[in-house]
Amino acid sequence: MQVSSVRNPDAILSAIGIEHTAAIYYQTAPAVLVSQTLARKQGALTANGALSVNTGKFTGRSPKDKFIVKDALTTATVNWNDFNIPMSADHFDGLYQKITAYFKGKEIWVRDCIACADPAYRINIQVVTETPWADLFAYNMFLRPSTEELEDLHADWTVIQAPGFLADPALDGTRQENFAAISFERKIVLIGGTAYTGEIKKGIFTILNYILPQMHGVLPMHCSANQDEQGDTAIFFGLSGTGKTTLSADPARKLIGDDEHGWSSHHIFNFEGGCYAKCIDLSEEKEPQIFKAIREGALLENVSCYEGTNKVDFANKCITENTRVSYPLDYIDNAVIPSIGNIPSNIFFLTCDAFGVLPPISRLTPAQAMYQFISGYTARIAGTETGVTEPTTTFSSCFGAPFLPLHPVQYAQLLGQKLKKQEVAVWLINTGWTGGAYGTGQRISLKYTRAMVSAALNGQLDRIAYKDFPLFGFGIPEHCPGVPTEMLDPRNTWADKAAFDKQAADLANRFVQNFKKYAAQADPEILSASPKN
Repeated sequence: MQVSSVRNPDAILSAIGIEHTAAIYYQTAPAVLVSQTLARKQGALTANGALSVNTGKFTGRSPKDKFIVKDALTTATVNWNDFNIPMSADHFDGLYQKITAYFKGKEIWVRDCIACADPAYRINIQVVTETPWADLFAYNMFLRPSTEELEDLHADWTVIQAPGFLADPALDGTRQENFAAISFERKIVLIGGTAYTGEIKKGIFTILNYILPQMHGVLPMHCSANQDEQGDTAIFFGLSGTGKTTLSADPARKLIGDDEHGWSSHHIFNFEGGCYAKCIDLSEEKEPQIFKAIREGALLENVSCYEGTNKVDFANKCITENTRVSYPLDYIDNAVIPSIGNIPSNIFFLTCDAFGVLPPISRLTPAQAMYQFISGYTARIAGTETGVTEPTTTFSSCFGAPFLPLHPVQYAQLLGQKLKKQEVAVWLINTGWTGGAYGTGQRISLKYTRAMVSAALNGQLDRIAYKDFPLFGFGIPEHCPGVPTEMLDPRNTWADKAAFDKQAADLANRFVQNFKKYAAQADPEILSASPKN
């Protein structure tokens, strides 16, 4: 048994009902975790020194298998839906007894870590896993306590991940053998039947999305954040494929964090101590910071190497398109440590509108910002094996619906309060199509998108006249440095104006139809920002 000079791991596990293990590894150093993974033939080293593993059957989250215990604490507070599926306390307790018994006679890795860079809101987390590389993930992704901090660190929450433990749906109240279950009363997260490490990360994010708004008035956000040399902060919301990582990873600005943040009355702060980046089609030219972070200590998931080599083929998606890498935040040269920033001056909602309707940049009122925040819109391109097909709308409330235990309107109202108090500029950036929908128009140049973001950040759009965008009511700047004026109004870029008007009306109607499920909880101010179709 590996015994820590700071804490007694036997006592730690005994307190949560895990006993008679074969070996306990506590606060194990990353290099040792890599060696343990290799020795157990659970992974391989790549040419750049990173550890590569395969997460098995599950290469992504399984939202339909995420449960929250429905009890006196959560019955009236959780927004029960397809992402927040109720589980009885009895079923959770049964799973807890089974999963702790499962570890008998097995090796076990234990890590104490922290979420929330702001000490006022930090929670202490204990992560218990059955593989050394999952422990490496926890080391990379959460804040790492010093030896001195460990002396008095006692877990507020416990995460137990056991990929080898399979639930019995008939007895355990699950949908299938895999599950992620949260008990807010017991402050425990149980993950079984899946080795996908993202379940650990998003389990903690879900917890913070429940605790922070209700207990502290802090807005949790699924966003990236950066700041300039003077501390001027910007945050970027956006679903997959909208350019969130690309636009926030600016060498001229310092990275606060790439995915999860809180907005308090004084500043914003990162929830995490690391990054969990997608690496499909990654290249040094496109994403130099992420590419350089893939080195010794980084954990690659579900990537493939060129045949006969250990050099990663980032374009290879034979295992999954959701290839990932985790690494500590300080692997990014210009990271802000500790990862705390000032109140944002600018917020960017990023959407890839494949219908070619939305302006490449528009300014939103607080009401419009709340409405768009709840909507969380982007569009995805369907497969083209049998020819080009119509784009499909994707709405994910607050740009992170699967991780929101509360009703989306609660988060939007908190956003609105902060926008008004701090006088923050909110921009909607369309990184999708112009001159027509996908198949007819063309993708908006990244060069122009960067110029628009820079103009907003530099205040160059503060002194420019705006005009209203029909149906949606957004403010479109009449000029933007470095961008052709004619492309700022998307209708100008369409050869067939009638076709644009029809497409715009259709998209506006999709927004209206989607928002019907939130309308009963939304106040008149939010409802006033609905597209007028």
